[in-house]
Amino acid sequence: MIPKGSTTIQNSIAQGTDVLKYISQTYFNIHAIITLIICVAIGLILGRIVAFFLRKAVATIGARADKSQNLPTVNRYRRYETYLVLSIALIRVLLVLVSLYFWWLLDHPNEPPTALIGASAILLILISTSLGPILRDIVAGGSMMIEQWYGVGDHVKIVPFDIQGVVDRVTLRSTRIRELNGEITWVNNQYIQGIRITPKGIRRIALELFVTDLEKGEALIQKANDRLPSGPLLMVSELHITEEVKVGEQLWHITAIGETAPGREWLIETAAVNVIKEMDEKSKNPIIAHGPLARYADNEAEKKFKRTITNARKKPLPKKRLRTRQIK
Repeated sequence: MIPKGSTTIQNSIAQGTDVLKYISQTYFNIHAIITLIICVAIGLILGRIVAFFLRKAVATIGARADKSQNLPTVNRYRRYETYLVLSIALIRVLLVLVSLYFWWLLDHPNEPPTALIGASAILLILISTSLGPILRDIVAGGSMMIEQWYGVGDHVKIVPFDIQGVVDRVTLRSTRIRELNGEITWVNNQYIQGIRITPKGIRRIALELFVTDLEKGEALIQKANDRLPSGPLLMVSELHITEEVKVGEQLWHITAIGETAPGREWLIETAAVNVIKEMDEKSKNPIIAHGPLARYADNEAEKKFKRTITNARKKPLPKKRLRTRQIK
């Protein structure tokens, strides 16, 4: 005697098998598969053609951004570049979906299009295990693009990975980073937990120096500039003195700020500091009393931190005591 539970399971399996058999014979026969391959191939070819022209437009916009000297204009061109790069993937996916729709109309003219949705849903359930990671990438990439985390041309550092470089390409599924050493890294969007963006793509670093002779201190900074390599990927701008304050008898505080490419901070933090110290030690009359000390110098960050600290140090106003009248 067969238990009732076993009979129910067997009937469910048999019904599921019959449904899949019906779908495979009706919608995915040999003729339908050949038509599907042709339609999808046409969609992919059209996607490649569209991608070719869009990449040409991306290159043109990138060239305009490089030639412009106006920062807002450069940022606007970068946003256009990001949107075009992102639209390449979206248009290619859309063309594949359209090709599937035309395949359905060609091979199943008597079937309503809603049946395609049902067949696609069943197929999606069957392969959901393999599509899960891709769908998570697309959801994560779409969220980052809507919130405008970063764009093509931005210098970023990906958290939690120690990957730092320029965003070379963005899709809904992945992000391509070109590092300073030339290596290219692809990162799935679902694994990006955070992004650190370098403002304007440069690092501003300040040197704090205490000297006993102001004129010789200024000359020391200039001599250090002559010994540091300059260029777009090295010292973007040389050390320039921004502040000179007399803090004591024959003692001056000099602040000099320079800019480097991201990843080349050592040019100021290490190389410039060592060069200044060596030149001073070799001179007949050393003038450095303290330093040089290196620190990051970002105007916007300093303004915001200064405001936060100032507000935090404010003392609460004394409470006013209310006078009470005595009723006689």
